[in-house]
Amino acid sequence: MATDVDVLVVGGGISGLATAFWLKERGTSVELLEAAPRAGGVIFTRQRTGALVEHGPNSTLDTSPLINELLDRLGIRSERVATAAVAATRFVVRDGKLVALPTTPGTFVTSPAFSLGAKLRLLREPFISAAPVELEESIATFVRRRLGVEFLDYAIDPFVSGVYAGDPERISVRAAFPRLHALEQKYGSLIRGQILGMRERRKSDEKSKNAAGSFSFRRGMQTLTDALADAIGRIESGVHVRRIERGRDGNWMVAGARGGDPVLRSAKAIVLALPAHESAKLLRELWPPATKGLGAIEYAPIASVASAYRRADIRHSLAGFGFLVPKKESPRILGSLFSSSMFADRAPEGIVLLTTFAGGMRNPALPAQAEGAIATLVHEELAALVGATSPPVWVDVTRLPRAIPQYNLGHAERLRPLEDAEREKPGLFFCGSYRGGVSVGDCIKSAHAQAEAATRFLVGVRAR
Repeated sequence: MATDVDVLVVGGGISGLATAFWLKERGTSVELLEAAPRAGGVIFTRQRTGALVEHGPNSTLDTSPLINELLDRLGIRSERVATAAVAATRFVVRDGKLVALPTTPGTFVTSPAFSLGAKLRLLREPFISAAPVELEESIATFVRRRLGVEFLDYAIDPFVSGVYAGDPERISVRAAFPRLHALEQKYGSLIRGQILGMRERRKSDEKSKNAAGSFSFRRGMQTLTDALADAIGRIESGVHVRRIERGRDGNWMVAGARGGDPVLRSAKAIVLALPAHESAKLLRELWPPATKGLGAIEYAPIASVASAYRRADIRHSLAGFGFLVPKKESPRILGSLFSSSMFADRAPEGIVLLTTFAGGMRNPALPAQAEGAIATLVHEELAALVGATSPPVWVDVTRLPRAIPQYNLGHAERLRPLEDAEREKPGLFFCGSYRGGVSVGDCIKSAHAQAEAATRFLVGVRAR
């Protein structure tokens, strides 16, 4: 059967778009199939009464040179905007109040975010032995062992909620935070690793997430996905893929539908850039072990609430990036971004914009509540934490029932069948936020790696 393109990419989120783009840049003919009416996945930006509202990621971290390379090739690097200097300050809730987290060793010593006992506990860290390399620990167990309970409660727990909306007692340190695991294994200590590994990190173009700066675009994060879609060109939206199979000639066939009309495609290779549960459905007959592994990956549900307040109705200065709420504080929200403080021109004069997140694995049922109930809950929490004295001018609620994949204990084992499938089914590749990291930057980096792998495969096919 003649092929329609070299590579079919199924899934038009940031992972699929970036993979298709990198492939096209290499001279590969590529088509992308997306079930939704538009490509872009959870990245969606819109204007509302002069404010810029993000319904998905509000920013991303500049962790890899691949990010700026991508922006340069798309011609949108000039649209990039870094977070304001004031956003260097980040808050955590302690005893019901916002407390600034320390950013330097000097401010750590005097910070009220941690008790004297917690600070002294860190002095033990260099003398604690590394765990056996084969042992898989949760991030909670890892941090309690190395840094103590209070550091877990008021630093790592809220951070894990901010990144994964997950439970640190269940998330694997090796899968979700591989750099931390590697530091302990290589240097025997996180503190010693930070000091001794400084020269090595300077040589690397990669940046750790705690050292990388955040950025967005003048017109929001959708600038990136729109530019990718425009550059790819060949995108079919509204197509629900039902079946994939590999023919005797080695080509891949995809069957789906748009409305009531069948859609059939053939390609030399296929990239499944779908959420784990969607990829699992397509692998039931093709590779059943992968179906089981992918189907076991949980996703945290999230409610994202953009609230526009009159500046005069908020007592807090909002001079910072935002705040996170530790589980120990018995919260009903995960945290809030000071969106109009992070970036200029995100709200009209006299208005401030806050983006608050609720739900996650702490309260997975909350995002399914009525929008009005979610908005009321968020306002009540903002009234207590930032001094919102009057209701917001308007509220915009986004509910994402499957927002963030959880890299829980056993994650590597759940993904192993995918590696087997890629090895045993030549021309089949997987890419998504459940593999390689959940941030936009992680997805771009993973997409680049999969595009390279697919390109190597195609070179081999043409050589035969």
